[in-house]
Amino acid sequence: MPRIALVTYDPGTEPNRDRDLPLLIRALTDAGAEAAAVHWDDPGVDWSAFDLAVIRSTWDYSWRAAEFVAWAERTGKATRLANPAAVVRWNSDKRYLGDLAAAGVPVVPTRYLAPGDPAVLPDDHEFVVKPTFGAGARYAARYAPGERATALRQLARMHEEGLTAIVQPYVRGIDVGGERALQFFAGRLLHASRKRAVLSPGTAYDAQKVAHPDLEPWTPTPAELAVAGRALAAVPDTPELLYARVDLVDGDDGEPRVMELELVEPNLFLFLHPASLPEVATAMVAAAAG
Repeated sequence: MPRIALVTYDPGTEPNRDRDLPLLIRALTDAGAEAAAVHWDDPGVDWSAFDLAVIRSTWDYSWRAAEFVAWAERTGKATRLANPAAVVRWNSDKRYLGDLAAAGVPVVPTRYLAPGDPAVLPDDHEFVVKPTFGAGARYAARYAPGERATALRQLARMHEEGLTAIVQPYVRGIDVGGERALQFFAGRLLHASRKRAVLSPGTAYDAQKVAHPDLEPWTPTPAELAVAGRALAAVPDTPELLYARVDLVDGDDGEPRVMELELVEPNLFLFLHPASLPEVATAMVAAAAG
């Protein structure tokens, strides 16, 4: 019986926000595995006791990125880690978008402002500021050109904390077509979902946001599948990916662009797609067997 760790965060006294965890544990048990939800930062865990550790919902890692990457490196030496530590290192820093763009993948135009860089912000269109290490729209905000002073205060706060900022145009296609999440498992399309805009005008960058508003099933178009395939093919060193989520929005030309490529701990939305559970469980058991 393979032993599989579903790696999550420590919610403390609050309920765990990962709605997929109990569903996955039940599906893995039905598939003949022994599965447990394990906190990534629990010092008492013997990771070598598991045949496979699957990073599922380590949703506090972006506050402790260096610590998390070091954990992934250690754990990847103790057991099979999905996705691998090298992928975690590359994908946890959103500067990977520059690598995708350099490889010819259509992405949302992105600039980076590290501490000490001149604070050059757009003055003729809406834009978004967010950190290169972030999840769940943490420290993300949308600004109109006239709100530059507020955006500069956000930049100053982020730079004080040592964070590098991403500056992107606000892609207005989100307001029409939403953001589509194409989810892959064991190299195959698993299912797709669509959500509406996360960032509302006037919402403070440090306010709590609803990460996946108005989530619904989605049937991806051929153009979306093609862009997602190009993004996955551009991951360095062609690693073996157990799971991947490609988040797409429509550019001004109506064509899909990569907003994010989620290879660390993407929400799979299995609660919305219960028919995908057996396929996910079967793939995890096969990965645990090596």
